[in-house]
Amino acid sequence: MGELNIAFRKRIGFFEHEPITFANLEMVLSRTAQALPFENLSILSGKTKEISEKNLIRKIILHNEGGLCYELNGLLYLFLIENGFKAVLVRGVVYSEPDQDWSRTGQTHAAVLLFHQGEKYLLDTGFGGNLPLVPVPLTGEAVSSPNGTFRIKREKTPYGDYLLEMKIKHKHTYWKKGYTFDSKLEITNVSELNPMQETIVQHPDSAFNKKPLVTRLTEQGNITLTSTSLTEWIDGKENKQKISKETFGQSLKKYFNLEI
Repeated sequence: MGELNIAFRKRIGFFEHEPITFANLEMVLSRTAQALPFENLSILSGKTKEISEKNLIRKIILHNEGGLCYELNGLLYLFLIENGFKAVLVRGVVYSEPDQDWSRTGQTHAAVLLFHQGEKYLLDTGFGGNLPLVPVPLTGEAVSSPNGTFRIKREKTPYGDYLLEMKIKHKHTYWKKGYTFDSKLEITNVSELNPMQETIVQHPDSAFNKKPLVTRLTEQGNITLTSTSLTEWIDGKENKQKISKETFGQSLKKYFNLEI
């Protein structure tokens, strides 16, 4: 068993010697979502590193940090490959609900495409609070998890050939667009994610190079920390409190085990 395999299992609290099968991927995804926060702190502190297997392991596993989609899904991809799965990374473009249009940053979302018994499935542990927590088939079939209901439509857009739609539990009553992705543009080396990181760091319309955002799922819902607020969703009920500069660091440590 390789270094990444053992370290990743320990980081998310998964059994060291249990085989990773398609049947228990739901447990892997759930534990990953609760253990690895979606966060942009390294960007704001100017401490981003080149995307590589070594740097992803150092940042997320050894230093107990989180990351953005290309980091979290990049690491998940490497873990799946090490456990014998056939998978690739794909590029996507997130849909902006306020703008009613695709993100101006372009193909800056990374997700995992898994091949199993002749079918394709989307896996994503880097979409903030919108994580499916289960493999989503590219057949159009809707699948559900404690976080909501998800489906993938075959739909041609300017940026891809498939569209992820979602109804997040306690939040959405109708299908919302998540992101479009191109299943044909496969990534097999995490170093190919570096242009994506560069765009997120530098683009004027990037949502992640201005203010801190830290979020992760919990057993009861999710928790999100910004520079001004801490919001907890517990069994569908929202609890929001103001955060100051002084209490930001305390909340970061208490709820995410992260240091400024």
